[in-house]
Amino acid sequence: MRHRWREPLAAVVLAAMVGCSSDGDLLPPRDPNAKPNDAAHAQTAVVSGARRLTRTEYDDTVRDLLGDATNSGFATLPEDVNDPFDNNYMTQLVSPALINAAETLATNAAKRALADPAIHVKIVPCQPTGPADTDCLRKFIATFGRRALRRPLEASEIDEYAALGSFAVEGNAFDVGVELVIRAMLQDVEFLYRVEVGTEVAGVPGVFKLNHFEVATRLSYFLLGTTPDDALLDVAAAQKLGSPGDIRAAAVTIMANPRARERVNRFHALWLSFHQLPHPPDLTAALRAESAALINRVVFDKPSSYLDLFTSSDTYANDFLADHYGLPKPGSTTGAWVAYGNTGRKGILSHGAVLSAGAKFADTSPTQRGKFVQNRLLCREIPAPPPTTKSDNPPSDAPGNCKIDKYKAHATDGACKGCHSQMDPIGFGLENYDKAGVFRATETGKPECPIDGAGDLLGVGPFNGPAGLADKLLASGELEACVVTQLYRFATGRREATEDTPVIQGLATKFVQNDHGFAPLLLEVVADNGFGFRRAQ
Repeated sequence: MRHRWREPLAAVVLAAMVGCSSDGDLLPPRDPNAKPNDAAHAQTAVVSGARRLTRTEYDDTVRDLLGDATNSGFATLPEDVNDPFDNNYMTQLVSPALINAAETLATNAAKRALADPAIHVKIVPCQPTGPADTDCLRKFIATFGRRALRRPLEASEIDEYAALGSFAVEGNAFDVGVELVIRAMLQDVEFLYRVEVGTEVAGVPGVFKLNHFEVATRLSYFLLGTTPDDALLDVAAAQKLGSPGDIRAAAVTIMANPRARERVNRFHALWLSFHQLPHPPDLTAALRAESAALINRVVFDKPSSYLDLFTSSDTYANDFLADHYGLPKPGSTTGAWVAYGNTGRKGILSHGAVLSAGAKFADTSPTQRGKFVQNRLLCREIPAPPPTTKSDNPPSDAPGNCKIDKYKAHATDGACKGCHSQMDPIGFGLENYDKAGVFRATETGKPECPIDGAGDLLGVGPFNGPAGLADKLLASGELEACVVTQLYRFATGRREATEDTPVIQGLATKFVQNDHGFAPLLLEVVADNGFGFRRAQ
């Protein structure tokens, strides 16, 4: 096989997505060790393409490979499209900017790693006798390469990387070769992309069973957002990721990793749009801590029905955040659980982090908030406005001084009414809370404009405030189904298609059967019969 780090990146990625390499040998023969039930399990395989590491995944992977916590990739790699997740491979296009960024990042990361004696000792598994110590270099290539490329390297690949040792001899420094190997591997297409090949399943055209290392990679990036560690790679090397039961068992172990909490929080931050907040650092930190604490309690610390995330009667706040909300201070600078009491708040929809969604300029947008609820929480897609529409705000010359008066223009405009009737009434039900989650009785800067907080969820009923909205969402039955759909999108790295419906419905049924446990839902996703397979596009 020609080594892909020497091939044009765009050509290799395209070839991987269709199932063969640019020289025609990426697709292996059928698996001679195929199991009798492979064909049955393969029937539920879903389409999967080559997935580039997101900026966050890149940084976390480099952190775990090289102990590098600079997060340099987040500011350097091309920006990921959030829809709402950042890992949709259909939008991850190869570009000169990606290639240039990968080279710069790899060069700088290699230099930082070798400048740190502790990292040097950790990643180089031997003490070189001199610049020409080929045996030591090959050991480094094999151990580092297995982690970086997420599979064992073939002897021919080690040979090719080891050829870089000639530069160490020329420069009279063993680390010159190590640095060049790191730089080359961090630009390898198999590092930047999760390239899945698998072996063709007999009797199921277009479906391929992933090998154990490919399954390990799927598991690790879904549940941890980073490269498989040595323990998981050892499980793959022992051929123990070939069945749904094996995969579930490995996932249970992975879920005990503290970084699983970070990944679950990342899913929620992207889904509920608080991965980036438009607030000062102290408020942003407090809001993130509040939401993370509730998510961790429901999913990990005191596992309960996931619906408790929306019905919790208390929240985690330090004195600063409690004062921000107007709640009793817990007497803590770090945080403690504080009861909402009769404030009208309930669950995560009352968090300032979530209420920040739909902020527009200096104020809230009822339209944007309503769209957020429809798209993110109910999975009801609101179509884009006509090209002639310049803004979701009502005309500036609309009659009345108050927001609710001006927004009535949407209700009377025939071109706008159909969509805005599904969004604006929801948003107005949250108007008592500003873009930072602070309660207000009147519009910001307009004491003459009272806010009654009356909202309506079309087809479900009227509500008032985030607590009332949570009740209506749960009563609709659509929220729990949407949770499953959103997690499926996050897991597969794309929007669902018609053929995904049976899988999503099956997961939704199990979600209910498992008392709406979110951790069990994660396990159901990876233990699905089709998880260890891919269907060609």
